[in-house]
Amino acid sequence: MKIFTIGFTKKPAEEFFTRLRNPEIRRLIDVRLNNVSQLAGFAKKDDLRFFAKAICGIEYIHLPSLAPTQAMLDSYKKMRGSWSDYEKEFLDLMKQRQIELTVSREQLDNGCLLCSEDKPEHCHRRLVADYLRDKWHDVNVVHL
Repeated sequence: MKIFTIGFTKKPAEEFFTRLRNPEIRRLIDVRLNNVSQLAGFAKKDDLRFFAKAICGIEYIHLPSLAPTQAMLDSYKKMRGSWSDYEKEFLDLMKQRQIELTVSREQLDNGCLLCSEDKPEHCHRRLVADYLRDKWHDVNVVHL
């Protein structure tokens, strides 16, 4: 099983969609809590649904169950909380939600987790992928 991840910030649309054209990717899985902001540019929910199909031939789905809570985001981003606190809190949330039992493996297989962060090091999409790899054991994670 393979799970890809990608962030859209600091990338022009051409680079972003070129990376998504990987023939192994079947669907774009939006794991953002907020995906309709005007600040998202080409990555707003309805635009991504259209572009994913038209440019890459893949489906788009939104899985907010793989997103942090608004309180967690505010604490980390607006209140300038530490990454280690955010990471621990988000890992606890995934455990509480039992995402390894509630999210379909079929949906995620050859799917690409999307969020806004440019790089995966300080991003919840990486935490989701790593958490599922630890639970399911047969997951290969590829960061685009």
